[in-house]
Order: sequence, then C-alpha cells, then structure tokens
Amino acid sequence: MSVKTGVSSSAQCLRERRKVYEANLENVGLELETEDKSESEDGKTSFVKIHAPWEVLATYADVLKIKVPFKVNDIPDNKDTPMNWLSTPFRLPDHIMHPEPDYFTAPFNKSKSDFFLIDNQETFFPPSTRNRIVYYILSRCSYLKDECPDKDKKGIKRLLNNGTYTAAFPLHDSRYWTRSRDPNCESERYNLYKHWARFFCFFKEQPLDLVRKYYGEKIGIYFAWLGFYTEMLFFAAVVGTICFIYGFLTYDDNQWSKEICSEAIGGNIVMCPLCDKKCGYWKLITTCNSSWQSHLFDNVATVFFAIFMGIWVTLFLEFWKRRQARLEYEWDLVDFEEEQQQLQLRPEYETKCSKRKLNRITQEMEPYLPVTSKCARLCLSGATVLFWISLIIACIIGVIAYRLAVYAAFASIMKDSPTAHLQVVGPLITPQLATSVTASCINFVIIMILNLMYEKVAIWITDMEIPKTHLEYENKLTVKMFLFQFVNYYSSCFYVAFFKGKFVGYPGKYIYMFGEWSKLRNEECDPGGCLIELTTQLVIVMTGKQVWGNIQEALVPWLRNWWGSRKARSHPESLYSRWEQDYDLQVFGQLGLFQEYLEMVIQFGFITLFVASFPLAPLLALFNNIIEVRVDSWKLTTQFRRPVAAKAHSIGAWQEILNGMAILSVVTNAFIVAFTSDMIPRLVYMYAYQPDGEMNMKGYINNSLSVFNISQFPEANSPEDGENPFWFNSSITTCRYRDYRYPPGHQKQYTHTMQFWHILAAKLAFIIIMEHVVFLVKFFVAWMIPDVPSDVRARIKRERYLVQEYLHDYEVERLKNQLSQNANDCTCAPMIYPSLPKHEVLSECL
Repeated sequence: MSVKTGVSSSAQCLRERRKVYEANLENVGLELETEDKSESEDGKTSFVKIHAPWEVLATYADVLKIKVPFKVNDIPDNKDTPMNWLSTPFRLPDHIMHPEPDYFTAPFNKSKSDFFLIDNQETFFPPSTRNRIVYYILSRCSYLKDECPDKDKKGIKRLLNNGTYTAAFPLHDSRYWTRSRDPNCESERYNLYKHWARFFCFFKEQPLDLVRKYYGEKIGIYFAWLGFYTEMLFFAAVVGTICFIYGFLTYDDNQWSKEICSEAIGGNIVMCPLCDKKCGYWKLITTCNSSWQSHLFDNVATVFFAIFMGIWVTLFLEFWKRRQARLEYEWDLVDFEEEQQQLQLRPEYETKCSKRKLNRITQEMEPYLPVTSKCARLCLSGATVLFWISLIIACIIGVIAYRLAVYAAFASIMKDSPTAHLQVVGPLITPQLATSVTASCINFVIIMILNLMYEKVAIWITDMEIPKTHLEYENKLTVKMFLFQFVNYYSSCFYVAFFKGKFVGYPGKYIYMFGEWSKLRNEECDPGGCLIELTTQLVIVMTGKQVWGNIQEALVPWLRNWWGSRKARSHPESLYSRWEQDYDLQVFGQLGLFQEYLEMVIQFGFITLFVASFPLAPLLALFNNIIEVRVDSWKLTTQFRRPVAAKAHSIGAWQEILNGMAILSVVTNAFIVAFTSDMIPRLVYMYAYQPDGEMNMKGYINNSLSVFNISQFPEANSPEDGENPFWFNSSITTCRYRDYRYPPGHQKQYTHTMQFWHILAAKLAFIIIMEHVVFLVKFFVAWMIPDVPSDVRARIKRERYLVQEYLHDYEVERLKNQLSQNANDCTCAPMIYPSLPKHEVLSECL
C-alpha cells in the first residue's frame, strides 16, 4: 500500500496532520517507509510505503472474522464430465486456475493460530486480504492527537478530501509485461496479463480464483457474471441464427412478397400518398425489396424465438444463482454480511450532518440528517429526475418530428428515383429506408451526448440526497442511472415498435402529431410492416453503442496514461520507481464496476426486450462480450491502479433489475409479435378469410389494403402539381391504404370492417396466451431449479459441522495439556476424594 503526499498552501497544517496520522499508524503496528522527495521523478512529491507485519494482519483478521483454511476438503469431487477432453483447448494451466488446494475454512482466531493450516506467514493471507486489512486500518486511524476531544477526525478518505494526501492505493506486485525480479514474488499481475488480459486468450477460460486473489471478490464476481452471461449467450445466438436461416430458406415460400413484387398485382395497385403535398401516388411494387427483407425476421420462427428467449432469460438467471452460490462457498462468502459496509459512514454525509444521535448497534454518538431535510432533498431529487426524463422524451419527440418532416423531403427528392441507377444498393434506397436510417443515426448521436450529461446528473442528484453509507450511495445511483439509460436507449425502439403506424387515421381524416396546424402527419407502416424498421433501429443503436463503447474503454485510458507519463518514461528505473509508475495510472474508483455493469445490463435489455424483431441480436452481443471480457481485463491489468480489494457476495441491485427486465421482456415480445409483426393478420386471413378456403396466403395483399376515392381527398392532403409520377392520370380514381375499412359507397364506408375486430381479438388472445404460457414455464423452471446446488449445500453443512467438531477437539486437547501441566506443577497437600471423579480432583488442584 502506498500513500502519496501532495503540496498545499496550508502546508504547516497538512504536515501536522500527516505527522500525527503516520504516528498513529505506527502505533497500531504498521511499518512506514517515506521516500525522499529528491528521489522522486518531479522532486516535489514523496511516497509513504506501508507494510503490515504478521502481528497486524493476524489481529485484524481476527477482528474482521476473515475465513482461513483449517482442514483439506475431504469430500470426493465427482465432477467427471463426459467427453471432458473436448474442453482441453479452452483450459488454462493448473497452476493458474487452481493455485491452492480446496480447504474447509473457519473465521480466524489469533489466540488459536495453531488450529489453522499456516505453512508460511508471509503468504498465508492472499494479497487482496492484506490490502483490504491495511485499508481498513487507514480508514479508521485518527489524524488528531489523543487528547483532542473531536474523535471523528479520522480516516484516509477525509485526508484525501481535505488534500492532506493526494492518493492512497495498493501497489501492483510486478510490471504486467515481465515477472518481478524478486524470486519470492508471485508476479500475479504478469500471470493475469499473460493468461487473461490478452485478446488472443479470448477462447480460454478465465482464471477467476487468481482474479479474486489479486483484485478481491467484488471484481471477481463481476468477471464471473460477465463470463457466465457470455456462455449463456452462445445458446441464444445459436437458436437465433437458426431462426434467421429458417427465414432465409423459406424465402421462396413468401407468397405476400411475391404478390407485392408481381407486375400483375403490386404493379397495378396504386397507393395513397404517405405525406401531404410533397408525396405523390405510388405503386405497391416499390416496396418489393423491404417486403423480402422483412420476411427474414418476420416469420413463424419469430414466435418460437420470442417464447424461447422468455425461457432462456429464466434459465440464465436461475443458473447464475447456482453459479453465484458455488462462488460464495468457494470464496468464503456464505456468511458474509454487508453490515460492516452499512456501518461505514460516508465522509460527505458526516460533514453535512450537524446533529448527532445514539447508534443502537455501536452505542456511539453518530451524525444524522433530520427527517425534514431528508424529505426535502428527496422531493427535490425526484423533481430533478422527472425533469431530465422529460428532457429525454422531448429529444425523442424531436427525432420523431424529424422523421415526419424529412420523409416529405426525401419523397419529393427521390420521386424520380435518382438512386435507382446505382449498382446493387440503388433499388434498396427508398424514402422510408433513408428516413429510418438517418433518424436512427441522429437518435444514436443524441443518446451518446445525453449519456455524458446523465452520468453527471445522476451523480449530482445522488450527492444531493446525501446517502449515509457507500452501499446506499451505490444502490441509489444504480437506480437513477439505469432509469435514465432505460428511457434514453429504449424510447426510440418503443416508439417504432408500439406507436408508429398505429395512430395514422385514414385518407381524408389523418391524425397529426401536434394537431393539423403542425402539418406533421403521423407515420404509416409500409405494406411490408414496421418490423423491418424496428430491426434497423435496433441494429444501429445496439451495434453503434457496442463499437463505440469498446473503442472508448480501450483507447481513452491508454491515451491518458501515455500523455501523463510521457516525460517520466525517458528516466531510468532508479528515478522513475514502480510506485510512481502505479501513481501515473488511471484511478479505478468506487464506481468503476458500476459503468461495466450498466453497459452489460443495457445490452441485456436490447437482446431481451426487442429480440423478436431481430433474432441475430444475441449473436452480435456474443461477439461483443468476447471482446468485452478481454478489454475489461486488459485495462484493469495494464491501465489502472490496483483497486482496494472489496468483498461482495452477489452482483447487488443489478440482480433485481435483471429480474424486472426478464418479466418485462415477455410482455414486450408478445406485443411485438401481435402488433408490430404481421403474423396475426396473416394467420387470421389464412384460417378465416381465404376466399378459396385453402390454407395459403394467396390474395392476402389485396385483402389487407382498403380502398379510398381520390375525389374525396381534401385539398390539404392532395399532392401538389408535379409531385405525382409520370404514369398517374385521370383514369385512376381510387387508391389503396393499409387498413381494414369498408370501401367508398358502402353503407358504413371508411369504418372498420369485422375482419379488423377479429384480428384485434386474435392479437389480444395471442398476447394473453403467450404471456401465460411463458410465465407458467418460467415459474415452473424457477421452481424446479434450486438456487443452491445440492453438493454446495452438503459442503456448507459439513464445513459447519467440522468447525464445531475440530474446535471442540482442539479445545479439549488444549485443556488436557494445561491440566496435565498444572497437575505436575501442583504443590498442594495430598487430599483424599473418595467420591469425586478424576476431572474434579484436577479442578481442585487448579
């Protein structure tokens, strides 16, 4: 552990604080070594290197109840997997994956140190435990003299806040590209870089035990979760790819696309204008390409994949609970409670609280925030959250308005199809596609800009609430940040999936976004459906976020480190010491893992909430996560200071967020299949409205389009002169539009037909049936799979039994030794105890 000293204007005050603080650290047994300023790289700063000897480690391991081994695990390992040789290429060397034998552990007791398996005191406590103990001492050591009445002036965090020290961090044990020169050093950082952090190790398993040993359980749990999530994505990606291949193989069976692309059908159907004034009449055949593209994602396999993903999410969460339970046992976290973290007050909380009250747990006076002040701050933060969410919605409305306004411009510019002359891509470029792609790109840019703002806003709002503990602070920030990101990333997808094309009216009575004065007519879905536009939106936002995120994560820390150490790299190693090199690295703060979890949870939402529209989303996520694991491990090992080890037995508040998204995903995918996809209207037509009574889709396109009399168009909706195509003439008296309404001249003209209500009833029935089936399967699967594996449960019970048994035998044996020694040393006069047992005679001697 190294503490870096800085320079401040109140130098005398800071020197006094440092002097008292370092004296108190020495009083508790820590060994301090201060580097001469003249030997530092800039000649101005000094480092205080801190070492904890065995006595200190043993004392505080007893205080913190750290579990240590007392017996080798005697339960036989029955993990023989069939065809285990197949996994050989993916394994790491045994000395990397299993650096230690499997032990039964018990809370350390310094007075019974001979009870535990202590071979070497220097290596008995792993590095993460040692730096956690040292930081525990630093966080509680006072920097005022003992006679000072104010006992709250303590802790390295306060000293960092007031500028007494500029940094406090554990040192890396070696450089990442080479082993340590000290043969006694294990060079675990080098091993992590060589076997874990390099990209060419992407197909290898992660050395999680080594990660936990070097960085602590909290970081180890994150990488365990990320690795498990990536493994489970493989199965979803395989099924999604099969569904996509099914859509490709059934390309020629797509009857409705054949009708759209047919000159006899699609070439003769004249469609009503899609916007006012600037849009002319058009023929259905122009949507031929989008119809074929839509079939790749909108087919029977879509329903199957939506149901599969609802079950996959449950399996993922349930199997993760089992994996997490196994890690809790293997990493000695079964009895770990976060009470210690809950009892540690944040310095920011203490400085803002002027009143004090008795803590019933510690029986000490502690600062607290009055209820009125707390309520006022919560109300203010709630209002701020609503304001910023409103800003997100306003930005989304702005993008929607852009879509409505620019479509007319694209339609007018592209009416003569100038892009049709382009090779390959020319026929694919339509006003709908151009509008969708540009709007998605603009929306992605807005999302990235708002992200920078929302992170600062979420932290500012959470600071305003003044959470009491670091755990409470992190949970509050998690909820706020996820709420911001949820609305920011998913609102545009929700619009395309559930609002576009649903509230458009019909020719002569169109619905406008802000009323008729705005002249922004709501968008319609083309006859190929809105699903392909949702797919486009999802691909652009999801892929753009992942590519930009990986570039930013890898490039930004490297550039900062390169720039910060540009002068020192030319100095010899004797001047540019290793602790100075560590200081020049980036800081992995308390919220370092927060951003990593948030990134993965947002991705989890993309592949679950809208996966029915894009079966290849899990495949894209799988490729991203394979890179993500190595990028995160690389930057942690090479670009960041070694963080202070922390314990965590789970992924925390993210578990509940994932559970909530899993439930919501069933609802969203059911609505996507029912209302965004054309699956239900096609099935209703095939089973109930096919005129020949055959089980096919012939005539579906003509059936799904309603008729409007062109002469009834209001002036505001009619195309301007010159906007209509060359083939349009006065002989064309009607146009078609996507809806189920009675034709002109009918008694109920332009009102919904009975087929519309049958389709609506079928959609609602499908949603109810799908949700109930998936939820029943989810609950059944969750009930069938226990959260804790049976072998882990047996090991926990045996460990607790052995702790009691071995401690009892240990105490009995120690008592016998004491009694025998005291009996030999007994000088009392001989006495006769005719009726007393032997142990009572010995007690009398004692």
